Parts: sequence; structure tokens; C-alpha cells
Amino acid sequence: MYFLDFAKSLANVKRIGVIIWIVLNAVVVTFVVGLVFVSADLGLDDWLCLLIGFGIYILSLVIALSPIGEAILRGRQKCRAISDPNLVNRLNPIFNRVLSRAVQLTPNLNRNIRLYICEDESPNAFATGRNTICITKGLLNLSDEEIESVLAHEFGHLAHKDTDIILIVAVGNMIVNIFFFILNIIISIFSFFTTLFVAMFSNSGCATFLSTIPGIIARLTLSAFMRVWTMIGVLLCMISNRGDEYDADEYAFNLGYGRTLSSVLSKIGGDAQGLWAALNSAHPKTSKRIERLNQLSGSSAGYNQY
Repeated sequence: MYFLDFAKSLANVKRIGVIIWIVLNAVVVTFVVGLVFVSADLGLDDWLCLLIGFGIYILSLVIALSPIGEAILRGRQKCRAISDPNLVNRLNPIFNRVLSRAVQLTPNLNRNIRLYICEDESPNAFATGRNTICITKGLLNLSDEEIESVLAHEFGHLAHKDTDIILIVAVGNMIVNIFFFILNIIISIFSFFTTLFVAMFSNSGCATFLSTIPGIIARLTLSAFMRVWTMIGVLLCMISNRGDEYDADEYAFNLGYGRTLSSVLSKIGGDAQGLWAALNSAHPKTSKRIERLNQLSGSSAGYNQY
């Protein structure tokens, strides 16, 4: 069901960039992994090696779009459950107020959404999967209403099902890279010792041994290529989804946080590191987002309609 929901969310013209990258990614992963199997000389037909590569890619998508993928991304970004009683007492009412408004606006919104926190000092937040909103420690320096407006924006991403793209790129390709890395090591070690054994009992042993080096270098090069390809995918997919940021801002406006979100954007725009910086780099310019919020309200800032 999770996978089918993602497929439905792609049926949108604005997702064309994401669709193109997923198709290209499937082709690249299929041929790269297939090439590794072919070069390993395991006695498999070429078409079977390619089929294995494609199967690995599909498996990575299924895992990435499952709650497992969501948990992996939380772990990578060091998101943790909020246990400090003082933070719980402060953030729970804030979160529940926004959730209550979001449910009114979007009745089919998942009720199991949970709030997490990470130690990043830059004020920011992100949503992913179906159940995760994570705020940074730096966001706590804002007022309660300002935090509410940021959460409202993230609820917009969840309501519009924008968040699976992060899982596909950040987690899906990570799973492929891990598999590819392990497979590379196993094949390289096997090839090294097999050739070494042959070299010990062959008149042309040295030449045979040296002949394996290009293959090992090639596999390591392919592994490096997959890492670069993943980074390219992050940028392409996020840039193609710039419109999602405007939609999420409008969602926050409709929840009654237009004025406050506009103020927050003017404070924290561009102040981010790590994943936050990667996401922000593909966001529309902060000034454009503020201008859009102002247009929605018909004044210098959004208004609170609740």
C-alpha cells in the first residue's frame, strides 16, 4: 500500500523531473550492478546479471518507502524521540495544535505522525515518509507560534505526500550503495585470492595476477560513480520539486500561520548545514516564498484565520 501510494503521487505533471530521474536511476543501477556480476565471471548469462541488478533496485525502493526506510533516514540525521520533560511539556501542545488544524483541513492525514529532534544548531525542520517530522535544536530558539508555523509547513509536505522523494533518493540509493560496496569487496577479495592462487602454480603467474588489477580498479570506480550519481539525484529531485515548497507554505497559510511563517522565513532563510543545506539549496529563494505568502494574504503578511 505504501509503495502504491507513492506511485499515485507521481501521477502529476510537476513530478516529471522525479520520474525521469527514477527511470534513469533504474537504468544506471541495473547496468552498474549487472556489470559487476558480469565482471565477476560467475557463469551467469548477461541478461540474468542485468535482471539481478534491476531486482536489487526495486528492492531498494520497497525498503526505502517502507517504515524501515523512514527509520533509516531518522537514524542518518540523528533524529531522536523527545524525552526531556521540559521539551515535552513545551512541544507537545504546540505539535497537537498544528495537528488538530491539519486534520480539519486534511481529514485523511495520518494520525500517527510523530515529532523528533536532532542536535543541529541551525533552526530548521524536515518531514519524511508518512509519520516523521524532525526539528533541530536550533529551532527551539524561536517562539512557540513561530515553531508552530514551521511545523504547519512540514505538515503540508506530509499532506501532499511530497516526502517520499527524500526517501527514494537519500535512502534508496544508500541501500544500493551499501549492497554495491559489500558486493565489490567480496568480488575483489575473491578475485584477488583466486588469481594469487593461480599465480603460484602458473608459469605466467605474475602477468595473471597483474591482469586482475584493472578489474578491481574498475569496480572501485563504479562504486565512486554511484556515490556521485546519488548526490546528483538529490539535487535534481529537490530542484524539480521547488513548487512543493510554495504548496507547503500555502498549506501553512491555510492553517492560519501565514504572517508568522513569513516572519520566520525572513529570520532563518539559508541558515542550514548538512541535509538541511542540501534541501535549502533546492528550495525557492526565501524572498520569493515571502512574496508568495504576502500575495496570498493580500497584505504585507499572512493572517491568522483561526
